[in-house]
Amino acid sequence: MGIFGGFNKTKKENLDKGLAKTKESVFKKMSRAVVGKTKVDDDVLDSLEEVLITSDVGVDTTIRIIERIEERVARDRYVNTGELNKILREEIAALLAENENNEAGDFDLPPEKKPYVIMVVGVNGVGKTTTIGKLAHKFKSAGKKVVLGAADTFRAAAIEQLEIWANRVDVPLVKQKMGSDPASVAYDTLSSAKSKDADVVIIDTAGRLHNKVNLMNELTKVKMVMQKIVPDAPHEILLILDGSTGQNAFEQAKQFTKATEVTALAITKLDGTAKGGVVIGVSDQFKIPVKYIGIGEGVDDLQVFNRQAFVDSLFG
Repeated sequence: MGIFGGFNKTKKENLDKGLAKTKESVFKKMSRAVVGKTKVDDDVLDSLEEVLITSDVGVDTTIRIIERIEERVARDRYVNTGELNKILREEIAALLAENENNEAGDFDLPPEKKPYVIMVVGVNGVGKTTTIGKLAHKFKSAGKKVVLGAADTFRAAAIEQLEIWANRVDVPLVKQKMGSDPASVAYDTLSSAKSKDADVVIIDTAGRLHNKVNLMNELTKVKMVMQKIVPDAPHEILLILDGSTGQNAFEQAKQFTKATEVTALAITKLDGTAKGGVVIGVSDQFKIPVKYIGIGEGVDDLQVFNRQAFVDSLFG
């Protein structure tokens, strides 16, 4: 069992509540797709394709899902529309499983990687600082020593917001003044973490996409400087995406995966949107595991992503 514990009834209820808008939208569209139909035929599949695309699953991923369902229909010869939802859940869960890895499924920190260094990337406004604060809370609640680093020195607000979260969850924060060298902040953060015998370090970075070359150079420099203290740092590069932006999240993922080696995703703000299908599409298109999802404002509303529970909540 990972440090966040099992997926219990309360977590499932919170997930159902957080995905309610997406689920309602999907079910309305699916009901229209199968109205008056008893058999899954080409018309039903065409309608289902439209449902998935308009739910922000993405064109390429939608085509993959439809092809899987077509294979099932051809193999089973007769599939009625009542079975369609079950098949859809199974195929989407299988698709998401392709992008899982051991680290995405098990959140116990590897003992040989201490401190475990997480570098967080993402544009401003996606919930980056909030996610870092919630992660710090989760790790601390599990008995881990946490240190935060405010390496997004481009905006004074980013440093202030992270400081508010550090105080709220009572973990140390390493910061410098606005305009400081982000790599210098990262160096100081890891030095402090080593001296404190910290278990995990979470470092915020600037998310400026208007100049991708500068972003790439900055992130590369931060990584190189961190490795002077912790040779294999960062152990994880976590990209934060705003689920409510739908297709724009795909574009952000595209830009950041070009700028640095993203190893995990956190998708936020799913509770206020009907665009929850983006979780499926982004994971599939970029072959990066979704590690966390944000389904509310509260400090406990960041969940470890459970693909089966997610699919059941969305299509169940």
